[in-house]
Amino acid sequence: MIANYHTHTWRCGHATGTEEEYVQNAISRGLKTLGFSDHSPYVFPEGYYSNFRMKPEQTAEYAAVINDLRDRYSNVIDIHLGVELEYYPDCFADTISHLKGHGVEYAILGAHFMGNEIGEIPSIKQTDDEQRLIRYCRQCMEAMETGCFTYIAHPDLINFTGDPSIYDKHMRQFCRKANECGVPLEINLLGLEEGRNYPNPLFWKIAAEEGCQTVLGCDAHRADALLDIATEQKARKFAEECGIIISETVELKKL
Repeated sequence: MIANYHTHTWRCGHATGTEEEYVQNAISRGLKTLGFSDHSPYVFPEGYYSNFRMKPEQTAEYAAVINDLRDRYSNVIDIHLGVELEYYPDCFADTISHLKGHGVEYAILGAHFMGNEIGEIPSIKQTDDEQRLIRYCRQCMEAMETGCFTYIAHPDLINFTGDPSIYDKHMRQFCRKANECGVPLEINLLGLEEGRNYPNPLFWKIAAEEGCQTVLGCDAHRADALLDIATEQKARKFAEECGIIISETVELKKL
């Protein structure tokens, strides 16, 4: 790998290590580009907070730390300030305004919940309900149409256990929309390392048939995840078996 755009920090509440440790490991790994994309703050109504993301009041400090590292290590590695962001229609505009106000450069889409999160169940929970699959695909496709997302993290996060032909039908529409909007898709190394339901071979064979641009993402929640060459090699083998060609870099879409 020469670039990783999917990197978390302690502010999300389920990652460890200092930001500088991530940078130093990225340099040791030989990365030329490191994008920090911690779970984005969201401007929810009535003071609601998620339990897996940084709070809005932490955004300024997050930006300051990453920008300082970018300046101090500028002669060795390109560092970028981003977020992993859901698309929640009711709160999206206010959240984008908040992020722009703190100089956040880019966002990757992580569709962990549908709707506007509040009262919803996680996308990763097993389901054989076609309507949940449809909702997931529709919301991701609406997100692509905003033009705000650099790529889609773990696009196969939805844990659909129903009829494979139904999965193919809706995920093929998803992949075609990604191509139409010019949005790459991510093979997620954390999912591969931990044996999660993603990366899903059914999804990636569809993506290969549709010619989707694909990137690897460490989804690093530990600094040493950036040194995990073995999982990268497994991901490349997985991609080859599915017929996927990996893009080593992507163009960051400015918020």
